[in-house]
Amino acid sequence: MKNATSTRRRSGGRGPTTGRRGRRATPYLLIAPMVGTLLLVLGYPLVDMVLLSFEDMTRKQLFAGTAPPWVGLDQYREVLSDGFFWTVVARTVAFAVVCAGLTMLFGLAFALLLRLVSPWVRVVMVGVLVAVWAMPFMVAASVFRWLSDADYGVVNWLLGGLTGADFRGHNWFADPWQGFAVIVAVVVWGAIPFAAITLHAALTQVPAELEEAARVDGAKGLVLFRHVTFPVIRPLFTVVAALSAIWDFGAFSQIWLMRGGQPERDYYLLGVYSFIESFAVNRYSAGAAIALVTVVLLLGGSAVYLRQVLRTGEVE
Repeated sequence: MKNATSTRRRSGGRGPTTGRRGRRATPYLLIAPMVGTLLLVLGYPLVDMVLLSFEDMTRKQLFAGTAPPWVGLDQYREVLSDGFFWTVVARTVAFAVVCAGLTMLFGLAFALLLRLVSPWVRVVMVGVLVAVWAMPFMVAASVFRWLSDADYGVVNWLLGGLTGADFRGHNWFADPWQGFAVIVAVVVWGAIPFAAITLHAALTQVPAELEEAARVDGAKGLVLFRHVTFPVIRPLFTVVAALSAIWDFGAFSQIWLMRGGQPERDYYLLGVYSFIESFAVNRYSAGAAIALVTVVLLLGGSAVYLRQVLRTGEVE
């Protein structure tokens, strides 16, 4: 007893409880610099945008430097009662669902293909996927604008040769459905590498003996994948799908660049709509209100994403 008391005194009186508290506090201390940086970088703009959405900022107040009048919830009432706003919301949700669905479909196909090819082919494929992933949005948009160009586009030439129809001068963006097909292709093309490489990493964790046992029992092909392989990778698949949907929901650069910085109203998504209202129409407060509604919708998607992350941790 005397020796224990002497040891406690030499250690400054710290016992097992203090050690446990220190271990619990360590993760928070490690992320504290990142949290502080985020608060400094994002905190003020976010608070300023919230305040702006409750005001009526016009070009007059902006250039005169005077305080804009306080209008309370008027901006939100105007935005939420606008039928076009809900059209843009529905279009944005549909766009995100289609893009995320195609991303996961092609990403899973590439991930499965990476399991089947030889090692050197796998290295080449992964290198190409990483190069596509690293390509800036501006470069990707320029490539797809050239591919779908009405006069010199490869797509028109290729379709004309395959079908025998005359696609010369065909403008893909004259019809919003066709235009969004091109934009979806740009988004999915840039998102496939992340999904494919991540899902391939998940597939490497599927126990080989589990699949072998299923083959011995007669399972093969789609049945084997559905009942044996996919249940193992489902947690990560769900997380990647949720994350892809969140990213696609906030798409802006691809649409802005594909339409040359002047997107038509038929191509408005929430990010584009907020930007246009703020900086083209100079309705700064209305644009802030639209942006905050978008943030709220994205937070809902983020909640689903975090829930899947926590579920994945529980499964592991």
